[in-house]
Amino acid sequence: MRTLIFGSLLLTSPAYAAELDLNPKVIQNSPVLQRWQKQVPNVTEEIRNDPSFRPRVRVGYSASELQVGIEDLRIDRTNFTVSANYQFSNWGADLRYYVRPLGSYVNVAPVIGYRHLKAQGQSIEGVNIGIRALFVLSRGGGADISLTQSWVAPFGADETGLTTLSIGYALTHNLRLSTEFQRQNSSIDKESRFGIGLEWMP
Repeated sequence: MRTLIFGSLLLTSPAYAAELDLNPKVIQNSPVLQRWQKQVPNVTEEIRNDPSFRPRVRVGYSASELQVGIEDLRIDRTNFTVSANYQFSNWGADLRYYVRPLGSYVNVAPVIGYRHLKAQGQSIEGVNIGIRALFVLSRGGGADISLTQSWVAPFGADETGLTTLSIGYALTHNLRLSTEFQRQNSSIDKESRFGIGLEWMP
């Protein structure tokens, strides 16, 4: 970070600019130099607000079923993201709001959405509310761990708790491996699921 800040000061110093004697073509071909000529960026602020995670499209296998979904699709430039998944016995969509700057390595998000579950042949569906903790090990989707605790149809007879632990690790710049362990707890049934999949990061 110090290197970036020093670099910005260096480029905007008239004395150093004269000494460097940059070819106009170099500046013309460098969006960074052009931007820094107009205004010195707040590097610290950019790092804080540049998301440490990326949106993902997921295809996987869980509880003997195919699963597809999207994760953390950001709404405009806000701290809100949308996630949704579908598999035969467990599908729904959630809205998350990350309370800390999106560039943080540790973040927390309240969760609200809708979910449909099947347990012992019975359907459970309703509002899904909870909280999610995100731990970023490597920025830009390189590696992260998330833990989500939520309740489907809370305060009702069919209230079901869902505890979900997810781990993702990038294989390439745009592709990563994801694993997920979920514990489903209700008065009807208690069930554990393990899933594995691939995620594409556009």
